[in-house]
Amino acid sequence: MGKQKYYDTALKPERAVLVGVIRPGETQEETKEFLDELAFLVDTAGGVVDRSFTQKMLKPDRATFVGTGKLEEIRAYVKSEEIDMVVFDDELSPSQLRNIERELQVKILDRSNLILDIFAGRAQTAQAKTQVELAQLQYLLPRLTRLWTHLERQKGGIGMRGPGETQIESDRRMILEKISLLKSRLKLIDKQNETQRKNRGELIRVALVGYTNVGKSTIMNMLSKSEVFAENKLFATLDTTVRKVVIENLPFLLSDTVGFIRKLPHHLVECFKSTLDEVREADILIHVVDVSHANFEDQIMVVNETLKDLGARDKPTIMVFNKIDAYVSPEVDTENEEKATLTLEEFERSWMATNNSPAMFISALHKENLEEFKQLLYDKVVALHTERYPYDKLLY
Repeated sequence: MGKQKYYDTALKPERAVLVGVIRPGETQEETKEFLDELAFLVDTAGGVVDRSFTQKMLKPDRATFVGTGKLEEIRAYVKSEEIDMVVFDDELSPSQLRNIERELQVKILDRSNLILDIFAGRAQTAQAKTQVELAQLQYLLPRLTRLWTHLERQKGGIGMRGPGETQIESDRRMILEKISLLKSRLKLIDKQNETQRKNRGELIRVALVGYTNVGKSTIMNMLSKSEVFAENKLFATLDTTVRKVVIENLPFLLSDTVGFIRKLPHHLVECFKSTLDEVREADILIHVVDVSHANFEDQIMVVNETLKDLGARDKPTIMVFNKIDAYVSPEVDTENEEKATLTLEEFERSWMATNNSPAMFISALHKENLEEFKQLLYDKVVALHTERYPYDKLLY
């Protein structure tokens, strides 16, 4: 009997190349930042980025997103390096997807598809799974001619298929039926969540908001002494987590919500609006910012725009600039590490403090300035509670 052979069944990470268009008004550095974020998305999804391609254009090509010469350059590289997939930093139209796939002969993803894939892998609760599935089907519907998706039939048999109905028409009908079912399911879940929120009583509600991967879950764990999942990945938290927090003698509710990101797929925003009811119904927002990120100002703008879309832009907000231990000032020589970082006093005199009131500067990881942050939060909750319930017997 010969020796038994053993094979390594571990899946190798898929290798990807990224493609972006530099539009008028955008700098090379901004495009690099956008593609770095796209690379982080690929990494979060379990892939490995091999190379990036960019092209300056007034607007993306209607047929192939990039020009024919650039597409040929990408095709040659993909073929010679045996690349598994090509990821575009914008949502591609069905015709663009079809044309690009025909040219490159590999898996083609756009930013929306990639984010949806990450959400699908991260969803834990029934609500999050339903929301993600709904967004995926809405994304898939106009792209059926490319994907030729044969779905598992929910029903069939004699009399269930119309005369001359094609496979794509059948798939489209089933997707529409599934979308209707998921929407009905989400309405039921929303009603259940609304009942839960009403049953929480008269406690003040505080919601953590911010760009993805800025440390919201770490702050949640620190304030609530709970173990909310947190890691250095985009969208580590999908499901809204609510905890009862007590600072000194005053209880309030604290919720951790899904992180925002630029170019978040429209379908996903619509589907997750019910989850973000915690933001809309919050009394106080804690806007967490990763101050160590090179483009944290742009991230603040993205979050503010999303809050505006949710109708929550004018709520009382505490700006919390997190990760001050990792901040590097762009105005100094970064080779001198002592001068590259700022002291807490320098942060509190900076434009970040003067333009955002109230503002706190902390390091959740190293527990720096946390007691001052807790005190500010406590003062805000007490003031709101006293205003709302002036005859409450709480001893402040």
